[in-house]
Amino acid sequence: MNAKVWLVGAGPGDPELLTLKAVRALGQADVVMVDDLVNPDILEHCRQARIIKVGKRGGCRSTPQAFINRLMLRYARQGKVLVRLKGGDPCIFGRAGEEADWLAERGIESEIVNGITAGLAGATQCGIPLTLRGVSRGVTLVTAHTQDDSDLNWQGLADGGTTLVIYMGVARLAQIQRGLLEGGMAGTTPVAMIERASTAQQRQSICQLDQLCDEAAAFRLQSPAVLVIGDVVAASAMLAVSPEAKQLAEG
Repeated sequence: MNAKVWLVGAGPGDPELLTLKAVRALGQADVVMVDDLVNPDILEHCRQARIIKVGKRGGCRSTPQAFINRLMLRYARQGKVLVRLKGGDPCIFGRAGEEADWLAERGIESEIVNGITAGLAGATQCGIPLTLRGVSRGVTLVTAHTQDDSDLNWQGLADGGTTLVIYMGVARLAQIQRGLLEGGMAGTTPVAMIERASTAQQRQSICQLDQLCDEAAAFRLQSPAVLVIGDVVAASAMLAVSPEAKQLAEG
């Protein structure tokens, strides 16, 4: 039997957003290497698999990528059905491309199973259309956490004319706010802060870009969270400042 690794997206947290193909792969797996942000309920689809936690989160103690790679290679060469289970979509800030290339260089086939990414699910849960005729002609997905700590092209992002979805930005809110404002984005641009998208613990709040840092502090925004920035945020009648944020702001 030819060795193969499945690189599977678990979605943002809601088990009902898992794809049928992902369920089938988990049901066939001998070994599942699971990331930190995957909802544990999703592992109920594993029948007899060995579950290995290999969490990777910015600012936290993480499993080294080199160790993850070696572990995937070992089980694949043993002929095991291996699933590498990642939160969201494995190809959106999930390193699936890196892992697929690394495995291919060593003669191991892999197949990617897409998952719903947190930026999409979080916006939808809040009634925000990421694209809207006459308002936004596209979507830009970007991470605030770069491998080399290089800065983003804030002017390009501010002038892009698209809805901006920022991942892994909680620790860099001041940098995001300053960069977009200096890049030319209006201070009145609405921003949705969405924490733990699609889960029972989801929280959300809305503010203007020039209020972002103060409002995030009042809201006590925590990771994992995404920011949705653009005029489409104002199109949501569902999104409002949470009672918790109001209470904190007033107290």
